[in-house]
Amino acid sequence: MKVLLVHAHPEPRSFVAAMRDTVADAWRERGAEVTISDLYAENFNPVASAADFGSRANPDHLTYALEQRHGLETGTLAPDIRREVERVLAADVIGFTFPLFWFSVPAILKGWIDRVFLSGPFYGGKRVYERGGLAGKRAFAAFSLGARPHMFGPEGLHGELETGMMRHFFRGTLGYVGLSVHTPFVAYHVPYVDDAARKAMLADVRDYVLTLDERETFPVPDLSHFDDRFRPIRPERAAE
Repeated sequence: MKVLLVHAHPEPRSFVAAMRDTVADAWRERGAEVTISDLYAENFNPVASAADFGSRANPDHLTYALEQRHGLETGTLAPDIRREVERVLAADVIGFTFPLFWFSVPAILKGWIDRVFLSGPFYGGKRVYERGGLAGKRAFAAFSLGARPHMFGPEGLHGELETGMMRHFFRGTLGYVGLSVHTPFVAYHVPYVDDAARKAMLADVRDYVLTLDERETFPVPDLSHFDDRFRPIRPERAAE
């Protein structure tokens, strides 16, 4: 099994970095081959631009998704994009370690998604969700935040975490390209707890990886419930 870990934290001595290392070691215990994309350490450029393409299908107007397809076909994608795409396509499982920033992933990780999740091989047209280009691969995330668990949920201050605040990531990004996405490991209140609590969370994230196969995955739309233009099929039509 091949595992890609995409790590997004600017401090190499952070708790999230310790989670990354714990996650990587746990996968190696499982016999996996682990590759780490450390976005800050590798100085990954998160800004999508015309410079990403050595050859342009349309030099006069940048339509990024169309140029992604052209760049792939002509072998003229920027080297850092090619490297990350190759890592993703080679992996059976893709994991993410990051801190929650402003109800979302860090900007460098969002930029990695923008530049690496190529139109064409990853998604496009009717090739989304269960038919997406990465169908058959799995994904998971282990992330930290400063809030406490009771601040999330139907009655919580911030609402639902996984299916509300982070729905754009788990469903709108990872699920959209066909990945089977496991429910995440969340390290709560990290900046404010003591070392004993952090050690306990590291033990928990190790157990999370070792038992990942038993953990639930997020549901995605059943495309059989939609027509060829993704319009919902009415019950009376579904019975025809």
